[in-house]
Amino acid sequence: MSERRGAGRGPVDESCVLTDGPWNHRFVGANGSRFHVVEAGSGPLVLFLHGFPEFWWAWHDMLPAVADAGYRAVAVDLRGYGASDKPPRGYDGYTLAADVAGLIRALGERSAVLVGSGSGGLIAWTTAAFHPKLVRRLVVLAAPHPLRLRAGIFADPRGQFAAATPTLKFQIPRYEHLLTRDDAALVGYFLRRWGGPNWVASAGFDEYAARCREAMQIPQAAFCALEGYRWAFRSVLRLHGYRFVRLMQEPLVTPTLQLHGGRDQASLPRTAQGSSRYVTAPYEWRLLDDTGHFPHVEVPDLVLGEVLRWAKS
Repeated sequence: MSERRGAGRGPVDESCVLTDGPWNHRFVGANGSRFHVVEAGSGPLVLFLHGFPEFWWAWHDMLPAVADAGYRAVAVDLRGYGASDKPPRGYDGYTLAADVAGLIRALGERSAVLVGSGSGGLIAWTTAAFHPKLVRRLVVLAAPHPLRLRAGIFADPRGQFAAATPTLKFQIPRYEHLLTRDDAALVGYFLRRWGGPNWVASAGFDEYAARCREAMQIPQAAFCALEGYRWAFRSVLRLHGYRFVRLMQEPLVTPTLQLHGGRDQASLPRTAQGSSRYVTAPYEWRLLDDTGHFPHVEVPDLVLGEVLRWAKS
C-alpha cells in the first residue's frame, strides 16, 4: 500500500493512487488517451466508473468480490482523474462516452456490464445510449438519466436546483484552486455533505476522505474534474449541447438497474425516479434507505449483491 501523505511531505504525484492489493495496475490506450485501470479476475468484463470527487479506489471493495464471482472486474481512473491522462479538453459527454467505449475495446472485449456511480453514472447512461452494442447490461448508482437531471435543475428550484448549487459554483474561473486549498478540504466537505449519516459517522470515513483529498491534489486533476460540470452548463446554450439532448432522447435498449440512495442530497431521489421513461429494455429501480450519494462505499455488500444479480440475470 502506498504511504499516506502527511504534513510536510512534497507535492502529490500519481503514484499515490497505485495502491497494492489483490488486483493489477496497468495503463491502456483508448480514444487517444492513456488510462490507468485496475483489474482482478477473469471472465465476462464488468467495468466500473467512479464519480466526483473520487477515483478508482471507489471500487476497491468491489473488485476482488466481483472477481471471485467469476468476472473480470476492472475499475478505471476516468479522463483527468488519478493516474490517467489529464488533457485540457475532452470533458464533453460525447468524448467521455467514447473513452469508455474505447476502453472496452482496448481491454479486448466485445461488450461489458457497465457500473457507474454519480458523475460516472451519467457517463454510463451516455455510453449505453451512444454505444449500445458495447454495453451488455447497465447498473447506475446515484445518477438520474442526464435528461432527468437537466429537467430537475430547471423545473425544481427548491429541490434539484438547490441540491446542485455547490456544483454550479464550479463554473467560477479557477475554482479548482479552492478545491485543492488546505489539503483539498473541500473534497472532504462534499463527501460529508452528500454521504449518508451512517457512513459519515463510521470509522472508515476519514481514511476514505483522505484518499480522495490526496488524489484530487495530483497536478491538473482538480481542473479536469470540474471541466465535465463546466461543459454540462455551457452546452445548454450551444449547438452541440442541443445535439446531445436530441441523441439522449433515444430510449435505451440496454437492460438497466438503477440504485439510488434515499438520502442522496446531490441527485435527489425524485429527480432520478423518472429515468425509466428513457429505457425500453428491462428496467429495475431500487431505493436504498438511509443511504446517501455513495452507495458503493456506504452499503458495499448490498450493492455487490445487486451488481452480481444483474450481471448474471
